[in-house]
This record gives sequence, structure tokens and C-alpha cells, in this order.
Amino acid sequence: MSLTVSSNYIYEELDKLFPNAKCGLIYNNLFELLVSVVLSAQTTDVAVNKVTPTLFSAYPNTYSLAKAKVEDVKEIIKPIGLSNSKAKNIVALSKELVERFNGDIPKTILELESLPGVGHKTASVVMVEGYKIPAMPVDTHIFRIANRLGISRANDVVGVEKDLKNYFEESTWCHLHHLLIAFGRNICTAKSPKCDNCPFSNICINKEHIS
Repeated sequence: MSLTVSSNYIYEELDKLFPNAKCGLIYNNLFELLVSVVLSAQTTDVAVNKVTPTLFSAYPNTYSLAKAKVEDVKEIIKPIGLSNSKAKNIVALSKELVERFNGDIPKTILELESLPGVGHKTASVVMVEGYKIPAMPVDTHIFRIANRLGISRANDVVGVEKDLKNYFEESTWCHLHHLLIAFGRNICTAKSPKCDNCPFSNICINKEHIS
């Protein structure tokens, strides 16, 4: 790691830029959060938010979604893409929740990861957003930022997650997740990043290679 600034500095600067950073998914409870995060794979929060009102109106809880026909669910979520696999997963995970957890959403990463369609990132998002339990979900934005700022040189999400956890105080992880995503979407974008508006341009180890 080649950083010459503290993790507190990075956190505080991000918080100045995006003090109201929060999850982009619209949900009312843990069930809706979990399903929405599963649906958000390889699409945008905005796209998910367009289909979930209809989905949750038809299937408002784990019990109703567990009894749903996959084809009916697929039809509702078709606009977000990968509707076949996503429909199968959210119906299957609902059945598992009913059978193994009395319809409740488990509170550990390992239990969440045991559900169909729920990987480590999805489980971590539920921990951070749903339970306010510190975790470090790594998406494409966070992966990119960690490498550009020299927080991590890892070339996989497991390594980046480990480096981020070692660098930032655990007490910051929940809000930091939202801050980094906001920063990645608005300033440190994949293409044509707004380096002139970036408070870290002086420490960005990749600045001269970004276009």
C-alpha cells in the first residue's frame, strides 16, 4: 500500500462530498431488501426499483413468494434482464427461508450465503444495509476506487475486501460502503472520471493512466 494519507481523511472527504449517501434500492423490510439486492445483479438500482412495486404487491412476503410460479415472477421482472435465473432464485430462496428460517431473513453472512442466488456481496449488503452490521461489500465501483487510490493492489474482490477492512476502521464500514459507491458513480467513474473535482487527485496512483 502506497497511501500517504489516513483512512480518516479519505472517509471524511467522502462524507463531505456525499453526506446523504444511501442505498439506491427502494424497500420496506428485510425481505424486500434481500430480494431487491438479488435482482440488482448486472443491472441498475433504478431498473430494479421499477419492477419491485409490482413484484411486492403480488408477493408481499417470503410465504407468498415461496408459493409463486416461476413463470409469473419472470414475467414481472423481465425488464431487468436475466429474468429466468433471477425468478428461479428468488422463489427458491423464499422457499428456503420458509423451510429453514420460519420466513425470517437470517442475520449471518454464512446463513445468507447458503440461500439460492445469494453470494458474498449480496449477503454483505444485507448485513450492512439491513442489519447495520459492519461488512465490506465490494462492487465494481469500490473495486476500482480501492485500486486507483492504492488502498489495494489485489486483482480479485476477496483481496480488495480484505485490504479495505484492514485500512478503514470497522465503525465506518456501513456508511463507507454507500460513500464509495456514490463516489464511484459520480466522480471516480470507470471512463472519463472527474479528476478536477476529486479531493484525492494528488494521491491517485493511476491518474495519468485514466482516460
